[in-house]
Amino acid sequence: MTDNQQVPPERSGSPTKVIVASLIGTSLEWYDFFLYATAAALVFNKLFFPQFDPAIGILLGFVTAAVGFVARPLGGIIFGHFGDRVGRKQVLVVTLILMGGATFLIGLLPGYASIGIWAPILLTALRFLQGIGLGGEWGGAVLMTMEHGDPNRRGLNASWPQIGVPMGNLLSAGVLGLLNAVLSEQAFLSWGWRIGFLISGALVLVGLWIRMTIAESPLFAEIEHKGEKAQMPLLEVIKKHPRGLLVAMAARVGTDVAFYTFTAYIIVYVTSNLGLPRGVGLNAVLIGSACQLALIPLFGAMSDRYGRRPVYAAGAISAGIWAFAFFPLLATKSTAIIVLATIVALVTHAAMYGPQAAFISELFSTKLRYSGASMGYQVAGIVGGGIAPIISIALVQKFHTAFAVSGYVLAMVVLTLIALKFAPETSGRDLTGDNPIPARS
Repeated sequence: MTDNQQVPPERSGSPTKVIVASLIGTSLEWYDFFLYATAAALVFNKLFFPQFDPAIGILLGFVTAAVGFVARPLGGIIFGHFGDRVGRKQVLVVTLILMGGATFLIGLLPGYASIGIWAPILLTALRFLQGIGLGGEWGGAVLMTMEHGDPNRRGLNASWPQIGVPMGNLLSAGVLGLLNAVLSEQAFLSWGWRIGFLISGALVLVGLWIRMTIAESPLFAEIEHKGEKAQMPLLEVIKKHPRGLLVAMAARVGTDVAFYTFTAYIIVYVTSNLGLPRGVGLNAVLIGSACQLALIPLFGAMSDRYGRRPVYAAGAISAGIWAFAFFPLLATKSTAIIVLATIVALVTHAAMYGPQAAFISELFSTKLRYSGASMGYQVAGIVGGGIAPIISIALVQKFHTAFAVSGYVLAMVVLTLIALKFAPETSGRDLTGDNPIPARS
């Protein structure tokens, strides 16, 4: 179909079906992404960086993990462009194939002992492809749910793809936790960890079948029918929505840092600093992620009733405060207390993450929404989650106290609060306008 060819807007398809398709596809992509981060904390230092000190090996594993975050804005640019030009649905199919294929290949990758320096090089390259795929995934999944459903339930509808994060984290931690429990240390390091990556190939086929059956976003179909699609979406976003981009990036940073501190760095801290079995951290994250499955849509629905900013801000304040209780509770070395600390930490994250998808997406007009939301979300991931575990490791090594990490989390959520202070309330916006955010609000 050419850009000038007009067709009637497609309005078929149940919003519930679209939500389910987006949730499943997003969960699979986050499963792939988190599987790598978890393996970086447990396995990659020994298989791909064995010539380094164990602590440095873990750090290098997280550096390769951070490459995925660096690639995400590039994915947001590429797929955001096509999402605003050819449609949300087609892009989501491509991103799922890209992510699943890269993850499957990681499961086949030989270690350093077999191919030397090419092992970490290829590992990093595949992580880069994961990041590109995920960079294009988030915006499309969120927009499909938000643009199909009831305008008065946008916060709730857009929060469903957000569940893909804890669901993916739950699946990745669960798979590696199960393998860790049933296999010996030698078997797990030799071949057991690969099973989780190879499973992704089969899961992707299921996700593709589901996504191929849903209808295109009716709001996108409307602007396509009218011939109003943007020619260069990214450039137009920078020109028309600079404020929206800055707000989206700053509001997201604190959310990301808090999440990866509470879910990724905790595994390093309880094993390397506290000397506890790796299963303690994995199980705590597993239980906390399970709680988020209900909490994220709850806070998304609350943002429909009370507004995006109040709910978001409450989560940011709570995360900043809890960061100072989090590490002393972990230091008790009590499994029950560690689990409780992680659950509460992820409650604070859910309060931010529930309304976040709708809040960021509502900052941009329909014809630029895929590019704008993807860039605002993904660029923040570099300075947020991408380097959070690395900074946390460096802070503890330098200051010899986890309170340095708590201060880091607090500083980032303060940045989020500043962004919310200067942001408009978006919950009542009409998404059909060319510029939904007024110059002053």
